[in-house]
Amino acid sequence: MPYSACVRCQDCDGFPCAVHGKSDADVLGVRPALEHSNVELLTNAQVVKLETNADGTAVTGVVVERAGVREAYSAELVVLACGAANTAKLLLVSANDKHPQGLANGSDQVGRNYMFHNSQAVLALSKDENPTIFQKTLGLNDFYFSGNGHDYPLGNIQMVGKSQAPMFHGEKPVQTKLAPHWSLEQVARHAIDFWLSTEDLPMPENRVTVNGEGKLTLTYKATNDKPKTELFKQLHSMLGKLHIEPDSLFHRFAYMKNEIPVAGVAHQAGTCRMGADPATSALNAECRAHELDNLYVVDTSVFPSIGAVNPALTAMANSLRVGDHLLERMGAQVEAAAVSS
Repeated sequence: MPYSACVRCQDCDGFPCAVHGKSDADVLGVRPALEHSNVELLTNAQVVKLETNADGTAVTGVVVERAGVREAYSAELVVLACGAANTAKLLLVSANDKHPQGLANGSDQVGRNYMFHNSQAVLALSKDENPTIFQKTLGLNDFYFSGNGHDYPLGNIQMVGKSQAPMFHGEKPVQTKLAPHWSLEQVARHAIDFWLSTEDLPMPENRVTVNGEGKLTLTYKATNDKPKTELFKQLHSMLGKLHIEPDSLFHRFAYMKNEIPVAGVAHQAGTCRMGADPATSALNAECRAHELDNLYVVDTSVFPSIGAVNPALTAMANSLRVGDHLLERMGAQVEAAAVSS
């Protein structure tokens, strides 16, 4: 406790942290990076286009709109990490004569294969009170792979942040308007909250497109519904053994209904997939665009598949891997320049 900003409050998962005690990207990534003199962060800025040289072989300009003014930046290496939807959008709106379908899109794969987890948030009512605070620290992958009567993988069962009475008012204002506060408190005290994830499959027709005005459109049709249904049944069958009321598995959020729709996406991937074949992928194994020598992508858009667990650690590991490659490349460039001089 003396060495942590966290004060162990009950408002953790699902709430912003007022004391910066969460291990999020801002606290563990952005702020430490800004301590270095060679790192600059532009705020209230949006990258609107990438420009290339006349041959279309390298990015020569990053066009930014900031405070209503357009600015241009250049570098020997350019790395995108805008998220699956907006990385694809930026590449598509940067189309030019040499890249009429968009940058890195000779394979027509940019924007395609959009994926996000097939997820369900449900709560069960325990016969005993559930006083936990950091409930989300538990999860299991026992049913991830095929087996137990299924010849296909089901996915991941994990806990999600603990329900609180005010959440019910916010999530179901109409249904809870007349409910006495103490009844919602009772539900919250006995609630055990689960998050179920199954794999979303890469389908070319699930894609991000951009029109002439730069408006992004997401076309998406759900995939892999059967494993999602079976994973829910698997959890339901275990409730009695967990000392939980056997018929108390409720969908947690009103707006989520029976599942989390694409509007509730948290993990998106696949729109700029990496691969060995330029005909079927946008990037090579080092996450460099097949068609542009100095353009890299390191967010989850590079994933060929998404799996059924949080992709954040995989994205971090891949970014570090690409970072090592870039250090080697820059070192080789410096050495070559020294030799030539």
